[in-house]
Amino acid sequence: MRSPNAIVYRDIDASQALNHTIHRKLDKLNRFCDQINSSRVVLGTPHQHSNKGKLFRAQIELGIKGQPVILHQDNASLHIAVRDLFKAAERKLKEVSGKRADHGHEKPQLDLGEDLH
Repeated sequence: MRSPNAIVYRDIDASQALNHTIHRKLDKLNRFCDQINSSRVVLGTPHQHSNKGKLFRAQIELGIKGQPVILHQDNASLHIAVRDLFKAAERKLKEVSGKRADHGHEKPQLDLGEDLH
């Protein structure tokens, strides 16, 4: 199912190259997990802390049936924050889809005491 994608820029200028990268990565997540109903990526700068310098934040909100997923990454480079965010999202989707696959299904157990002849 194709999900609606939204990319929001807060306090930074929009980038066509970054939009292209994000849409490509969202398509990959949609191929990986067909339960995604919607996705929203927010790019911006978090509250400034004087000892950390300038940081960028990339946040993703995935509307998944039954359990929404929200993740964020901070980095001095917006492109690295986006890269790390999508790696974390892929790991989280693997975890969520693995739990769904195991839910409600008993694993067969072998009785090693039986004679198979």
